[in-house]
Order: sequence, then structure tokens, then C-alpha cells
Amino acid sequence: MNQVEKKFYIVYFSSISNNTHRFILKLNCRATRLPIELTAEAPVIDENFILLTPTYAGGFGVREGAVPKQVIKFLNVESNRKHCKAVIASGNTNFYDTYCIAGDIISQKLNIPYLYNFELLGTEKDVENVIKIANDFWQKNNL
Repeated sequence: MNQVEKKFYIVYFSSISNNTHRFILKLNCRATRLPIELTAEAPVIDENFILLTPTYAGGFGVREGAVPKQVIKFLNVESNRKHCKAVIASGNTNFYDTYCIAGDIISQKLNIPYLYNFELLGTEKDVENVIKIANDFWQKNNL
């Protein structure tokens, strides 16, 4: 893959499994990881960013708990909501109808675009797609 300049900024949550973290490392972009510990203070972000979050839901219509509590805590900070310009979600196709539903939920609640979703660790094609989509979104919106 050609080296593409990445101007976008991602804020993300990754559990101790580090699936999302490993995906972010492949993007090789500027990023901030949300704390894993729910008792930790949520960072306050004062610049525009794209949120990347895993989905925690059990499938078969069960949406409760789909958005990680750490992400909810982070988005409950007004400045963070204001600077969140789009969302990308990961998930597991084993959960059928709730696959990547955290992206849908956040997109609807914040009225922001849902740019992309991928399964678990993502593929090299997912990495390429996210870089292209995030760069295009960033440039198009003068972020």
C-alpha cells in the first residue's frame, strides 16, 4: 500500500482484547485511546475527530450494551460530542442483526455520518478503505 498522508484524527475505544487497538496501529494515524477502566476520567477532546468503537451486543435484536460504557461516558462530555464529526464501528458477524450497531446508535444520537464498519481486527482492505474514507471525509469537510 502506498504511503498516504493521513490528516484525520481518531479517538477510539479498545478493550483488553486490543482488537480495535491493533486496527488503529495499522492505520498509522494520529489517535487517542479512551481509558479501559470505567472509573478513569474521560479525556476532553478540543479538536475535531472521528470516533472508532467496537460493538458489544448479543444479536437477535438485543441492542442493550451495544455501545461500550467507556464510549458513552466519553460522549457525555459536551466538548467531546461537539467535536465528534463521524463514527466508524467494528463488530462480529456472529451477532447477526446487531453487527456493528454501535455505529448506527451513535450516528443517530449525534446526527453524524456513519462512515464505515468492519469485522473484528479488520482486513488489509478495511485498513485501506478506512484511510481513504477518513481522508476524503476530512478533506471534504475542511476538518
